[in-house]
Amino acid sequence: MKDYDVVIIGAGPAGIFTALELADTGASILILEKGHDIHHRLELNKDPHGDRSEKRMNIVCGWGGAGAFSDGKLTLTTEYGGNLEDYMHKGELAKLISYVDEVYCHYGGKDRKVYGDEFARERHELKRKAAAADLSFVPARIRHLGTDVNGQILANMRDSLPSNVHVLCDTPVEEIRCEKGAHFISTHGETYRAKYLVAAPGRDGSEWFVNQIRKLGLRMTNNAVDIGVRVESPAEIYEPITDICYESKLVYYSRSFDDRIRTFCMNPNGFVVTENNDGLMTVNGHSFAHKKSENTNFAILVSKSFTEPFNEPIAYGKYIASLANMLGGGPIVQRLGDLRDGHRSTRERLMRGLVRPTMPSATPGDLSLVLPYRFLKDIMEMFEALDKVAPGANSRHTLLYGVEAKFYSARVELSDKLETRIPNFFAIGDGAGITRGLAQASVAGVVVGREICAREGKPKGD
Repeated sequence: MKDYDVVIIGAGPAGIFTALELADTGASILILEKGHDIHHRLELNKDPHGDRSEKRMNIVCGWGGAGAFSDGKLTLTTEYGGNLEDYMHKGELAKLISYVDEVYCHYGGKDRKVYGDEFARERHELKRKAAAADLSFVPARIRHLGTDVNGQILANMRDSLPSNVHVLCDTPVEEIRCEKGAHFISTHGETYRAKYLVAAPGRDGSEWFVNQIRKLGLRMTNNAVDIGVRVESPAEIYEPITDICYESKLVYYSRSFDDRIRTFCMNPNGFVVTENNDGLMTVNGHSFAHKKSENTNFAILVSKSFTEPFNEPIAYGKYIASLANMLGGGPIVQRLGDLRDGHRSTRERLMRGLVRPTMPSATPGDLSLVLPYRFLKDIMEMFEALDKVAPGANSRHTLLYGVEAKFYSARVELSDKLETRIPNFFAIGDGAGITRGLAQASVAGVVVGREICAREGKPKGD
């Protein structure tokens, strides 16, 4: 049995920032990570001859988490990237996001541009127009770190840790046990005992974490599942938004069902977000090219929360997505006008349209055979509202690809210090269901790190 003051499970942003807050306290800290260490990850990612299965695992696991090879968008706006407003005031969250940004700058990101401070007058006018259409317009401030810089920042963080912080990579955790005020963490070959346990497993470890939480008898709640379509329109239609915003979202509550509908990933000048190392965004196995195009692509998503007795929102979302694959052999594409008129889109209709599809492999079809009526009604209302802000959004030529679905980990019951009902056992990050982005995951680590410092008589922060 090896004893530590703090054991952190997972070396994504949440786990890393917990360690950074605690590093100078002298406490004995152990970080357990099932993936590779950052320098190994970076080398493997550049190796064209690396084992394919290992490289696939390397994308989502290891020091830095699943975001290590992303384009490193650090979102500095409280309305993006998680649910931490459920645990703290918005002003406190904004202050912590600013602090996290300073840390990223300290480790190598200070020269990276922040987008979202430009065009203040135009953004105010757009917000006014959106409000008149019952839309909430939320522009984002984003520090764009970039993939290479993001990787170097993570390496710098790793290299900065003092000797009292021990990092064991390639070490998956098998089991968590909590007995008599101590926490026991078992790996394949060792068992560690800790006064404080911080679980930050990341999305790839979310299923394992849910199983551990259930074994410990802790209560969990399901997050909403987002189901909708990817939209493709001429870039000129959304220029009133994309010309003044690096990234933004518009939120609408439907008249028919009061469901929350939002845009996601609306990028400027027709750029599609890069999701992998080949410069492609993959949707159900099919890819969009990452290039400046004549179109703007984004998603419209309907958020649906389920109540008792139903307890399988992710399975529900996957089932809806599977219907599209069943009918179309992959994503289905349909013109908005055809959907409204009750027609299946055909390749001939698509060729006559004003929008040239950037996913030619998608099958022309009928999304009304896939999406439930409630989702279709919500999406139609959203287009009516968008048309008042970006005239032409509700055009019959607009293309819809389906199904777009986003799933979130179940959320364990936590205090405002992100502590479970078991004393000194904290749960943070994307795998705990409370964040879904670099900034808020990092903030969660700061919150827990500072709380442990305070309990040890070494308070930090305000």
